[in-house]
Amino acid sequence: MTIESLFRPESVGIIGASRSPGKVGHDILANLIRDGYTGTIIPVNPGAEKLFDLPCYPKLTACGQQVDLAVIVVPQALVREAVVDAIAAGVKAIIIITAGFRETGPEGLALEQELVDLCRRRQVRILGPNCLGLINTENNLNASFAGHMPEPGGISIFSQSGALCTAMLDLAAGRHLGLAKLVSIGNKADLSEAEMLTALAHDDQTKVIVGYLEDISSGNDFVKAAEEAASLKPVVILKSGTTAAGLKAAASHTGVLAGADTAYGAAFKRSGVVRADTFDALFDYATALSMQPLPAGNRVLIITNAGGPGTMAADAVEKAGMQVAELDRNTATALRAQLPQAASVGNPVDVLGDADPARYVAAIDAAQADASVDAILVILTPQAMTRPSETARAIAGALDGSKPVVVSFMGGQDVMPGRNELAAASLPDYESPERAVQALKGMYEYAAWKSRPPRLVTRFRVNRRRVERIITRRQRTGRLQLGEVKGKDILGAYGFQIPHGGLAGSAEEAAEIAERIGYPVAMKIVSPNIVHKSDLGGVQLNVGSGEEAEDAFNLMTMKIQKRAPEALIEGVYVEQMVARGLEVIIGMSRDPQFGPMLMFGLGGIFVEVMKDVTFHLAPITEDEAVQMLKSTRSYAMLEGRRGQKGVDIAAIASGLQRISQLTTDFPQIVELDINPFIVGEYGTEPVVADARMTLAPLASDNQGERDGL
Repeated sequence: MTIESLFRPESVGIIGASRSPGKVGHDILANLIRDGYTGTIIPVNPGAEKLFDLPCYPKLTACGQQVDLAVIVVPQALVREAVVDAIAAGVKAIIIITAGFRETGPEGLALEQELVDLCRRRQVRILGPNCLGLINTENNLNASFAGHMPEPGGISIFSQSGALCTAMLDLAAGRHLGLAKLVSIGNKADLSEAEMLTALAHDDQTKVIVGYLEDISSGNDFVKAAEEAASLKPVVILKSGTTAAGLKAAASHTGVLAGADTAYGAAFKRSGVVRADTFDALFDYATALSMQPLPAGNRVLIITNAGGPGTMAADAVEKAGMQVAELDRNTATALRAQLPQAASVGNPVDVLGDADPARYVAAIDAAQADASVDAILVILTPQAMTRPSETARAIAGALDGSKPVVVSFMGGQDVMPGRNELAAASLPDYESPERAVQALKGMYEYAAWKSRPPRLVTRFRVNRRRVERIITRRQRTGRLQLGEVKGKDILGAYGFQIPHGGLAGSAEEAAEIAERIGYPVAMKIVSPNIVHKSDLGGVQLNVGSGEEAEDAFNLMTMKIQKRAPEALIEGVYVEQMVARGLEVIIGMSRDPQFGPMLMFGLGGIFVEVMKDVTFHLAPITEDEAVQMLKSTRSYAMLEGRRGQKGVDIAAIASGLQRISQLTTDFPQIVELDINPFIVGEYGTEPVVADARMTLAPLASDNQGERDGL
């Protein structure tokens, strides 16, 4: 089922057309006529013979012709009848403007689903219900009750909120941004954000896709559609609300740190979506991406007529993770000859407060010719000698399109004429240098995503059958929390280095295991009821003899019985002491929409206090795993700085890939922590010092019968 009839219908029926201004049925009909839609318009209203001098019919089927698109604006109680009539008239798509369905509760949801079922049987697509409608400037189709038709352009918008659609239209008009399409998807009963992304990705008029979402219908469909769309053109999305993953009680560090909105961030990062955190940022990014080429790198040159704003811009560049570019020596020398002696040719390039348009042009020409500059930020502040309009025209005329240029004309009424000139020249202009820098950051991150290497997911040789047996047995018995012993058993089957060890049920057995492993050993209490063993005295390190092992066993079990009398003690795990190294955490939390989210962070204060962690959706490639490590603030500790040796980064990346494979292979695992994962210098094998997992319960209603087998 295509949606061609939604965007390019040759005939449109308005079921619920009205003669009364201010009513939605009137406004949609008026918009179609006023804005120049050239197809056939068919008003439907049983109480009128003509509307706007057009023949009006009691039903759509009474018009006696094939109709491509029906727009339904009748009261909720009459919508089903209108849908049946539209299907009988042969429509291929229906826009249901009317509200009162899913958003009102279970009864409304049932009515909405009935409409979807009716249409799917006849391969008819539904937009809405509870929506504003749509606009296509390509054919002057304004099948909405928005106030005005936008100028044609390359930005297409889809929004889950009809009110935000009108706000976006108004903002686009204020910024002189032309639009290709605007689609209010409403309740998404049929057509979802994923299908809008696919349609707009293959629309020749659309150059940049902008979206507002409150939820996502299908995580997998969204990631697939967004990745395809972003590979063809920029996709900028503002997401409000939270994912259900953040609302459940998490049992692991990874689950706790995942938070309310992490899954969406991971999905956007994976699929190449430029995420806007605010409504302003949504259009800041869209403006730059629609008007300028993508940068080849992250080196930014700042041109300014005032020192303070230049410093602000330089700070913003560094905070955004980009670089303040250094002009080539020859470029700087040539530029110095064209500027006053007091001007600065460093970065920022300060053309001084009395700068005329020619100084800006000289600086821009130098920056465009310099291979060490990837992007240019031009700042102007209003001073007595400043000529904003002339300078804006000169800036626009100097651009050769080789590098992205963003502008910040700071101030109010004095710079407004210049800002108008910039808008007319399709140059992105921002009220502050910080907003301009954020737009450049969005462009750079999208460019980096587009130039990423092909996604090749490594498959490791593993003992999958062993893991399957463990998980099946634990699910059947209802013991869904896997502690260190079973957790390490599973990880060992997937190629992780596990210290030699064994579970002791007595002090004597603890000493025997320790003798067999060799000293020193570590001893840890094993209980499904205890998560943080060390907090209760359940961990003893560097045990050096059989006598010490027996004493540690007795003391440990006595402390636990006293401090956690309800806890079931399964024994004490005795294992080989792990060599010293850097402690990191890797794990997974399964999001209900997007599936397994992998987590990485340094141990200790970095995860507990600073929450310096990063997430990525599985399956993950080697390059994506390395990028996860690089995206943490503490990455310098992994590399090694100031005389400190670094650790084997590739080994950590391999661990993340193995977790990715494990949790992709076994959706029964809902949470997993390896904490700590001890990592050494390059060439050494990381070791799992502790681990735990949580399994999903069996889906069967006969859980008790299964447990009895």
